[in-house]
Amino acid sequence: MTSRDRGRPAYPDVLTPAEWRVVEAVRHGLTNPQIARRQGVSNDAVKYHVANALQKLGFAGRDELRRWDGVGRDRNLFHKELDMKDLTLGPLAQIARTVKDIAAARHWYGDVLGLPHLYSFGNLAFYDCGGTRLFLSEGDATPSESLLYFRVGDIRSAHAMLAERGVEFTNAPHMIHRHDDGTEEWMAVFNDPESRPLAIMAQVRG
Repeated sequence: MTSRDRGRPAYPDVLTPAEWRVVEAVRHGLTNPQIARRQGVSNDAVKYHVANALQKLGFAGRDELRRWDGVGRDRNLFHKELDMKDLTLGPLAQIARTVKDIAAARHWYGDVLGLPHLYSFGNLAFYDCGGTRLFLSEGDATPSESLLYFRVGDIRSAHAMLAERGVEFTNAPHMIHRHDDGTEEWMAVFNDPESRPLAIMAQVRG
């Protein structure tokens, strides 16, 4: 009996659920300490899952992992067929801004400006701007340009077609959140000709 024969049964996917959670975070550009804090696990646990994922996928490092376009079998997107006939960047789905103090920002955007609050997670807050989502995150106080997210119907097809046109993606499409109703939020970031980030995103329902 080998070590693989003992313990838990094999998971019916290329990665385990814990490995998928870490891989999605790596593809989102997070460091190991950031992943550990957000997922409530140790830094060693994150390193372990990253190493396992790299070994299973035959990758040499995180850069390959960030650009890997794999989709977990339990994701809604796994069951959607690719449509490579048309590429339409829809309306702006989201605008991201970094703020110094998330509590003060929540008061300003919610109470002072009166924007409808959608949801918050730790130092992240989301508001509705007439159908476009405003994403606030607490971070570096250095002013920066807002990140624009374009809505697309099929994020995998949009990613493939834009890449064929020479668009430089910094990560592959990856799931960033699953809502209580099962709707998944997917995104991928790319650069404009002046190396400023933009993104495509999609909501995928079951």
